[in-house]
Amino acid sequence: MEKQQIRVAILDLYNNEPNEGMRGIYSILDRQAQEQTEIELTWSRFDVRSKGEVPDTSYDIYVSSGGPGSPLEEPGAQWEIDYFKLMDELLENNRQEGSDKKYIFLICHSFQLMCRHLGLGELKKRKSTAFGIFPTHRMEGGIDEPCFRNLPDPFYAVDSRDWQVIQPNHDELQKFGAEILAIEKDRPHVPLERAMMGIRFTNEMIGTQFHPEADPVGMLHYLMREEKSKQIIEIHGQEKFDDMVLHLNDDDKIKLTQNTVIPTFLRNAISEIRKQTVNS
Repeated sequence: MEKQQIRVAILDLYNNEPNEGMRGIYSILDRQAQEQTEIELTWSRFDVRSKGEVPDTSYDIYVSSGGPGSPLEEPGAQWEIDYFKLMDELLENNRQEGSDKKYIFLICHSFQLMCRHLGLGELKKRKSTAFGIFPTHRMEGGIDEPCFRNLPDPFYAVDSRDWQVIQPNHDELQKFGAEILAIEKDRPHVPLERAMMGIRFTNEMIGTQFHPEADPVGMLHYLMREEKSKQIIEIHGQEKFDDMVLHLNDDDKIKLTQNTVIPTFLRNAISEIRKQTVNS
């Protein structure tokens, strides 16, 4: 019997800058393709920012990457107009009763863009760059969230941000039906608001402000860059930097996060897409 094909669109927002994010996404998809024996999982990359490539709505799953620069610097750019048009069309499709649902995962820069687009919080520049491996705390909404359920609290995630979404707009969140899943490390002694690190936008759309695709190999590559190691040591100290490197390969830290969040999203999406096919 011919296998059902499930198509993934990878929205690359890295604007041609060197990164480990795309390798991480491909690695997760490769593992899923090997795991899924009853379907054929295929994917295509779209260079959204530098080439203005935006897919249509015919794909089953959309994974939108992180990226460099400010999520506020290009309002009105054609790529951004086209990107939001696609997202609006996917959301509208998913609202239609009986439609074949489209599943969307948003990573960091993409998460920030959609929070801005939907008015779900305040997007502003951080006082200092967040870069490294940090505890992330689940909120009430994250307790039963399938993509987070098998993670400890707090769980460890790779953070790489000069910008942040804070001050949740609870009216808009409620109107949209969105739920905050996690916040950055809670530090009661520091008088700074905590950034929203995960949101379940809809049944089909979820996003994180951290990098769930990051793995120990990619993170070590970043940590060994002189400018990154210097940055972490200046902000957090040598001891914190050494601790990050020492615990990179711990099974209960970023390796667990990489093996849990997006893989669970993909498995659940594939399961629901297969049900749609059976019922159609």
